[in-house]
Amino acid sequence: MVMASGGARAVAPVLRMRTPPVLMYHSISPSRMPDPHRVRVHPGRLEEHLRLIRRLGLRGVGMAELLRAREVGAGDRLIGLTFDDGYADFAEYAAPLLARFGMTATVYVLPGSFGGTNEWDAGPRLPLMDADQVRAVAAAGHEVGSHSASHARLAGADAHRLTAEITDSRQALQDLLQQPVPGFCYPYGSFDDAAMEAVRGAGYDYACVTGNYRPGGRFALPRCYVSPADRVPHLLARGVRHHVRQLAAGRSQPTTGGQSAGS
Repeated sequence: MVMASGGARAVAPVLRMRTPPVLMYHSISPSRMPDPHRVRVHPGRLEEHLRLIRRLGLRGVGMAELLRAREVGAGDRLIGLTFDDGYADFAEYAAPLLARFGMTATVYVLPGSFGGTNEWDAGPRLPLMDADQVRAVAAAGHEVGSHSASHARLAGADAHRLTAEITDSRQALQDLLQQPVPGFCYPYGSFDDAAMEAVRGAGYDYACVTGNYRPGGRFALPRCYVSPADRVPHLLARGVRHHVRQLAAGRSQPTTGGQSAGS
């Protein structure tokens, strides 16, 4: 099912909103291995998405750039692109596609797992970027953020664990990249007030969640999960749903919740 270009244009004003949607990807790979956690989007599907974004007159950027633009009222033609877990296929498949479309993204990595695999998942093992690949991604203009040190669930974690996963992971990335690391992403979307305060105290500028719409400001920013099956109409629908949820969040007391098991 493909939506006509006229239909896409009709949705464009909704996507150009004060709080634009932020898309949440994970692995970008043509692999046919089982994907029980629904984290692997085919590169051809990502290309469809990027082509749609450009056709709508939007440009995909990383979170830090999106937030800076919003602060000065210049974010209405931007959309956030994020990739969780730091899979090696980001460097192989996603980065070249983003470059072709003149877009950038934020990739959230785990400095305690460079060159390893997704040990936190009970399923197929996928390689993660090593330190050299992370440096190369940053040099290409993509934002690198922390996804904790070990992909731990942070809700209910004690102060020592929060320091190790949040503060120490930021320091490790800054040592690697020799530049500030402004962003954090809660693994599994698991967080509480203590985790948010730890992120703030560690010096991050913002933090992302996985579809939560509870009040949290810059330290609980919502995103739209992108599934492997999402084509152009699905992506447009997610953007409209995001807009509706944002309006509802401004009128009522939201609730917490997670979305993607593999985040």
